[in-house]
Amino acid sequence: MKTNLITPEGMKKLEAELDHLWREYRPEITQKVAWAASLGDRSENADYKENKRVLRQIDKRVRFLRKRIEELTIVTPSPQQQGKVFFGAIVNIENDAGEILNFKIVGPDEIYGRKDYISIDSPMARALLKKSVDDEAIVHTPSGEKTWYINKIDYDL
Repeated sequence: MKTNLITPEGMKKLEAELDHLWREYRPEITQKVAWAASLGDRSENADYKENKRVLRQIDKRVRFLRKRIEELTIVTPSPQQQGKVFFGAIVNIENDAGEILNFKIVGPDEIYGRKDYISIDSPMARALLKKSVDDEAIVHTPSGEKTWYINKIDYDL
């Protein structure tokens, strides 16, 4: 089950994607389908078949985005969160081996294409929630428990 939280920036990206698909990309592909259909026999028309497939993918993504955007709750970090890890926190952590990680805790819809974001639903984020600087978090992973220490917590306020 995905958490229905998103940052304001994440919501803007989803809305921009929906707008681009619906107002720009879909009309362009619809034109190509109409042009390919006007050529005649559709059964052997590769342009027609390919563009119809792309059109179905666009429509599927548009339906998903419209439904998902309605379900999401925008969470804006507040000054009261300073000092503890909550949704939207930018966290710097370190393990006993000296490995350091920096990431922002965001909604599951925002992590794709970003190596510096993790989902609030991830085991790492769950282990870090409500912790403060210098606290240790024990993360349960398939390969066993890992201990991480919080070095820094920040928010984009």
